[in-house]
Amino acid sequence: MNGTDHPRPPATGWRKSSHSGDEGACVEMALLPAAVAVRDSKDPAGPVLVFSPTAWAAFTGAPPRG
Repeated sequence: MNGTDHPRPPATGWRKSSHSGDEGACVEMALLPAAVAVRDSKDPAGPVLVFSPTAWAAFTGAPPRG
């Protein structure tokens, strides 16, 4: 996905992995209608990366959600 056609990241609904500790050095993810958004938990107002479902599945090793 390029910077001109991805959905706007949500204001709420961000989640951290259950494997994350309390050190604050984590990434958070949010499901969008046709993508997955990722941000730095230390900078919630900072930049957001947006991945297609196929790219996210390849990154996480999980099958794409339909």
